[in-house]
Amino acid sequence: MWGKKFWISELPALALGTALMALAVNLVYDPLGMVPGGFSGMSILLAHLSAGYMPFAFPVWSINILLNIPIFIWGFFEKGKEYIAKSLIANLFFSLMLFLIPVVPVAKEDFFLATVTGGVLTGAGIGLVFARGYSTGGTDLLGSLVKKYLPQFSVATLLFFADALIIFTGALYFGIAEAVYATVAVYISSKVMDNILTGLNRSKQILIISDKWQNIAREIMSKLERGVTEMMARGHYSGTERPVLLCVIGRRQVRALLGVIKKEDPTAFVVVTDAKEVIGEGFERIEG
Repeated sequence: MWGKKFWISELPALALGTALMALAVNLVYDPLGMVPGGFSGMSILLAHLSAGYMPFAFPVWSINILLNIPIFIWGFFEKGKEYIAKSLIANLFFSLMLFLIPVVPVAKEDFFLATVTGGVLTGAGIGLVFARGYSTGGTDLLGSLVKKYLPQFSVATLLFFADALIIFTGALYFGIAEAVYATVAVYISSKVMDNILTGLNRSKQILIISDKWQNIAREIMSKLERGVTEMMARGHYSGTERPVLLCVIGRRQVRALLGVIKKEDPTAFVVVTDAKEVIGEGFERIEG
C-alpha cells in the first residue's frame, strides 16, 4: 500500500482530488449555506448551527473528522483494517484540505455560478479519488455498513435516503432556494464524476475468463458484495469448455473489481461493456 505506486500516482491524485472537493466546500457550499448531502453537507450545517447557538463555532473540517470517527471504528470491526485503510487516508486528506483552504465566497450571491462551480469541483475531486480506489468515508461507508442490517435495500438506495435527509434538514435552516441549488450541484457533480470514472453510463457489465475463476468469484462476492453468474463456454479453436464469469456492478466499483482480478490472475481475459439500464436486485426495480 505504501509502495512506489502510492507515492508516484495515488498520492498526487488524492491530494488534487481532495483539494478540489475542499475548494467546493470552502469557496461555494459553506459561504452560501448550500448543503449538498453527505458528511460534508452535514458538517456545514452543524458548523453554522454551532456559530449561531454556541459561544464558539466549530470549523467544518473538525466536524467532518468527528462525524467520521464512529463510522471508521464501526467499519474497522465490520470490514477489517485493509478495507478501512484507504477510506481513512482519503478522509484525512480531505479534512486537511478543508483546514488549509480559507473559507471565501467565490461567487458571493450568484447562486447559479456557485452551483455550477461547486458541482464541477466536487465531481472532479470525487472522480479522481474514486479512480484510484479510495473513498472519503462518510455516507458511502455508512451505507455499506447499514446494508448488512437492511439487506432489502441497495447501498445506492440507502445513500439516496441519507443524502435526501441531510439536504432536507439544510433546507429547513438555510431555506428552500439554497437546498434546490445544492441539489442541482449534486446532480452536476454526479455527471462530472461519471465522465471521469466510467463515462455516461450508470453500470458496467464484466465478462471474465480465467483459470482462477473460483478465487475471483469468491473475492468479488466477499469484498465487493456483488453477485457473480457462472456460464459455461467453449473455445472455438481449442474446443475446450471453461467457465465464464458475468458480473454487473456500479460505476464506483469498476476499479476495485479490476484490482481483484489483477490480484488473483493478471493474465485473465476481461471484457468491460456499458450496461445502460440494469433492472433487478441491487439496481433499479421493475416499474409497472
